[in-house]
Amino acid sequence: MNTIITRLLASLIPLFTIICLAGYWYAKDILEYKQQPLTITEATQITVAPGTSLLKLTQKLEQQGIVTGSWKARFLVKLEPQFGQIKTGLYQMTPGDKLVDFLNRVRLGQEVAFSVTLIEGKTIKEWLPVLQNLEHMPFEDDVFNRVLAANGDTSGLPEGKFFPETYHYRVDDDLFSMLQRSYQMMQTHLSQAWQQRDPDLKLNSPYELLIIASIIEKETAQDSERNWVSAVFNNRLKKGMRLQTDPTIIYGMGDRYKGNITKKDILEKTPFNTYRIDGLPPTPIAAPSKASLYAAANPAKVNYLYFVSKNDGSHIFSSTYKDHNRAVNEYQRNRK
Repeated sequence: MNTIITRLLASLIPLFTIICLAGYWYAKDILEYKQQPLTITEATQITVAPGTSLLKLTQKLEQQGIVTGSWKARFLVKLEPQFGQIKTGLYQMTPGDKLVDFLNRVRLGQEVAFSVTLIEGKTIKEWLPVLQNLEHMPFEDDVFNRVLAANGDTSGLPEGKFFPETYHYRVDDDLFSMLQRSYQMMQTHLSQAWQQRDPDLKLNSPYELLIIASIIEKETAQDSERNWVSAVFNNRLKKGMRLQTDPTIIYGMGDRYKGNITKKDILEKTPFNTYRIDGLPPTPIAAPSKASLYAAANPAKVNYLYFVSKNDGSHIFSSTYKDHNRAVNEYQRNRK
């Protein structure tokens, strides 16, 4: 009996070996399948729809000539179940990627990210063309006021209340949500700046701070000058002087502004012309940066009341009208 069993086992060993070797090479082939390079020559995007399985996804890739042997995905997911965790969205493949690189993005939900920059010193009207042409994000009418209303602000005055920043989004995001982030960021920075304001600040509310910050943003792009410009406006307010700042004239002119301010424009009484009105304009005139918010809250400790452009992006600051007039003659009227 033992001899028979021994002979039987001996006859089964080659078969068992064959089966083991076949299983090994099968598994090796399936695992190597995911290492194949994607046959693309440029960045390629693909949408993974809800309900897509790994097999359907690789079949779609094979139909586009990007991979081969999609049938192996059916067995790959049995050997490595994590690749069956398909997350929907828009994904990008780049030259040099292997199939496993793309599959890892899909299972981790690493979708294509898009971005838009809302530039500081710009108005909402200037932002609109950018927002109306975003990739993979439909424009929503009256979206700024809808965000205000959702936050309890029924003023219908969105200017200056949205933080200028670069925002990232995905295909399933919407404009309302993105601008909600912008609004909340502005509220956060404005609140912090107001809480840290100089006790000597001649402003009565965070909204007034926002207005002054927007004017500072339009007056200078020099970080070193923001606090000085802020000081000029704060000193003027304390003395009851008009702000007399050109950007407010321009904002009040609207579409009539063609690049120059005339004497007639200076004399025209609009709600925003600070040459003709006392105190602040009724709303911000642009989106202020974080730097301008904090400059508005903390003016420099100087007695300047005037400044004039040197035509190189910087300004000359003066404490007296005589000194200011001399600077105007030198840099604006070209007289010394």
